[in-house]
Amino acid sequence: MNLTISGYSTALFSTWYFIEELGLLFDCGDGLMSGLLQKSRKIENVFISHPDRDHLTGLLQLNQLNAREGFPIINYPRDSSSFPALRDFSFKFDPHVQGTVWHPLVDKDRVWIKKDIYVEALRNNHVPAAEHVFKSFGFRVVQVKHKLKETYVSLTPLEIKKAIDTLGKEATHHVVETVLLCYSGDTPAENFHYWNNAKILIHEATFLGDEVELQPHRNKHSKLQEVLSGVKDIQIEALILGHFSSRYSDETIDSAIVEICQQLDIRIPVYRVLPGQTVFDIMSTKQLNA
Repeated sequence: MNLTISGYSTALFSTWYFIEELGLLFDCGDGLMSGLLQKSRKIENVFISHPDRDHLTGLLQLNQLNAREGFPIINYPRDSSSFPALRDFSFKFDPHVQGTVWHPLVDKDRVWIKKDIYVEALRNNHVPAAEHVFKSFGFRVVQVKHKLKETYVSLTPLEIKKAIDTLGKEATHHVVETVLLCYSGDTPAENFHYWNNAKILIHEATFLGDEVELQPHRNKHSKLQEVLSGVKDIQIEALILGHFSSRYSDETIDSAIVEICQQLDIRIPVYRVLPGQTVFDIMSTKQLNA
């Protein structure tokens, strides 16, 4: 499945990624609606990674313009009080949005957004929280198909139907799962096994180098070197980097990506969303390490 991914991601200011074919939005920062305009009507499922304001301040406008019975479905970390507060405010401020669904998530929850596609929430440590408190997630988008077992492949269509009717689909098929897309959300560079075998990984890379001292009391982010090192140890088909700090120039970011990719011999396509830029159809842009 080819995916058209558009987005904006600048640390502290705003982040959102829209996957057009799936009607899927990851995070909902400021400027989403002015970026997508009428395309925003395609959004059915919204997954918010965590309650930082740069990831959720576009929700009220999205909901005000696009709410209808049963949509959008806003999925959010269960233990963040920001979302019930936004829900209650929106119901009072815009009474016509009563049909919006607000759905709390815990770790490993799966939400089916299509008959054959689910989104799985995976806890990360961007927002410090106790073990059973859920305030920050990354997400995996997985397509599920049922493939006929080899035993039945050579049978005629009529024989296959009879076997399924007699034995059931579970006995005659095996499940094939394809990880279409992963989104890290804001996160320290960790748990890269979550993203293994993904066709596309969208990962934050807020800081470029060791000159940045990450303060232990602050929410945790990733450094570019750590992200690319983690990616080298897993199997993915393409990488999108974003959430860069605006302290860096475009040229500095691109040079750092190219240099580290060469050092680590990373040969998969690598794309980026630079600070302050809305990028439409990211996968059609030039890859950095071509």
